[in-house]
Amino acid sequence: MSIYKIKLDQFEGPLDLLLFFIKRDELDIYDIPISKITKEFLEYVNLIKMLDLETAGDFILMASTLMRIKVRMLLPREIDEKGEEIDPRSELIQALLEYKKYKEVSEELSYMESKQRKINFRGNFQEDFKVAPPDFDTLLKNITVFDLAKAFKTAIDNIQPEIVHEIEKINITIDEQIIFIMDNLLKDAEVNFLKLVAGMNEKIRIVITFIALLELTKVGEIGLRASNDFNDFIIYKTTNGQNIQINN
Repeated sequence: MSIYKIKLDQFEGPLDLLLFFIKRDELDIYDIPISKITKEFLEYVNLIKMLDLETAGDFILMASTLMRIKVRMLLPREIDEKGEEIDPRSELIQALLEYKKYKEVSEELSYMESKQRKINFRGNFQEDFKVAPPDFDTLLKNITVFDLAKAFKTAIDNIQPEIVHEIEKINITIDEQIIFIMDNLLKDAEVNFLKLVAGMNEKIRIVITFIALLELTKVGEIGLRASNDFNDFIIYKTTNGQNIQINN
């Protein structure tokens, strides 16, 4: 069976994911609740390991760091040379503060670059009529990769265990699941992810369907938005989705 590798660009690394948790839950970066943040971080690590993402190594390393800090938090505090307690989280906090500063500067530079591109200088020039890339802020409405991860994990957890296992080769491709998704969107303008994968009893089928969703979103054929159910999200068809073609 082929192994499909994908990349989720929403989080540039483990520090980026930790900052997302801190911002989402309005946590104090100087007083991070290690137990809570470690649990959610490990859920995300399990997801990227399941999808075989190339960046899994960095996230696994951070997961081990969080677990080590969690253990140290349960032990009596160490004392430094000045007689003050050593916070096991101090190095992580410092790394997060440095990364946060870097990210804010990077976002400011990106904003300035975006404004500069909108300025047309006087002179002779030839316009480039290339098709603009998909606007992911429009396609991903009020939804994050972690929202997608929670829905994907829920779909996997909902698979009923089988008492009797039969060895059977499952022939399924991303192209087939892309067609499956678009066929469902022909019936309804939008569909919930968990409803889409309902009845899929093979884990690999849900995995390939999830990858097909990401591929369709990447090329702007579909959009995703948050659902009232935290463990689910809504898939909807875009204008580009009217003319999708699959090359078999």
